[in-house]
Amino acid sequence: HFAWVPSNAKRNMPDWLSPRAPLLPRLLQQGGYATAHFGKWHLSNNMIPDSPLPSDYGYDEYGAFNCAGEQMPVHEDAKNAIAFIEKCQRAARPFFINLWLHEPHTPFHTVPKYRWRFRELEERDNIYASVLSHADDRIGEVLKTLDRLKLSDNTLVIFSSDNGPENTGPASRRNTDDASTGPGFGSFASVGTTGGHRGRKRSLLQGGIGVPFIVRWPSRIARGRIDDTTSITAVDLLPTLCSIARAKLPNGYMPDGIDQSAALFGQPTSTRSKPIFWQWNSASKRGTNWPTLAVREGQWKLLLGNDPQQIELFGFPRDRHEKTNLNVGPQALYATALAQPGESTPIPPPINGSEGDGCG
Repeated sequence: HFAWVPSNAKRNMPDWLSPRAPLLPRLLQQGGYATAHFGKWHLSNNMIPDSPLPSDYGYDEYGAFNCAGEQMPVHEDAKNAIAFIEKCQRAARPFFINLWLHEPHTPFHTVPKYRWRFRELEERDNIYASVLSHADDRIGEVLKTLDRLKLSDNTLVIFSSDNGPENTGPASRRNTDDASTGPGFGSFASVGTTGGHRGRKRSLLQGGIGVPFIVRWPSRIARGRIDDTTSITAVDLLPTLCSIARAKLPNGYMPDGIDQSAALFGQPTSTRSKPIFWQWNSASKRGTNWPTLAVREGQWKLLLGNDPQQIELFGFPRDRHEKTNLNVGPQALYATALAQPGESTPIPPPINGSEGDGCG
């Protein structure tokens, strides 16, 4: 994610991702795949006129909004994806598609058919349900295309998201506008649920960073199986998909993520060779967006705030809702980290009556 141009200039940040970076679509493209991106483009921001086009990043075809050049109408994503699938099927080419739907991001662009579908709901719920239902129908059209062309058994489909639901409240905007998609309803209709998790968007609690991860591959992945131990994050997608597609990584390249294909194929794990780190510089000292740093290693998640007294430690998957803080002081933090979730470790008394010096 890149901020607005003035903010980037103040912080000496670039306005877009370098096309020379190691990129999943280009690696798959070099491995023989036809590649396409349809939907939101966020490797630059606010349609920066001289920013590279998606084709510069390894996509053979694209239709996008929030990029330079022509903006794709927001609801034409699935239609373009289906046309690309049909084209690849006729050419007998394997394909990779990034389908980044706008929903349920603001502005909410509603369609009368879907507003009518949920006409019994209060207005805010009606708006949110209508855009989700519209997105659901478009995803269904893509899946039906794979079935119709008899491609489902040989196609891996991953459904996920980038963050938890937007915050809403009395001060939320009723209407808003976006230069690339147009005007629509604002965050007053952002009534998405976190399923009981603390925090929402802009929080390092699970309500902000824990997202759906649903995988479909009928010939390889069992229907209905749930993996609640493997911790997968977005940086794992590049090494995982390249492994599955047998696409070679660049010489000397060390990805930030790890290959999680074994977990997808039914071998979950509670350990990973690399921890996962998050940083949120806009964290506050209270509320649900207080954590400024978080780390997940194995089944443990540690949260730190701007206030040195704000430290929380949770064990997963037992406490996925982050209700029971296992940290009660520096030495307790050290002792608890030696135990596995569900086990109990005695907390040693302070050495020489002190609270320790923080070293370990």
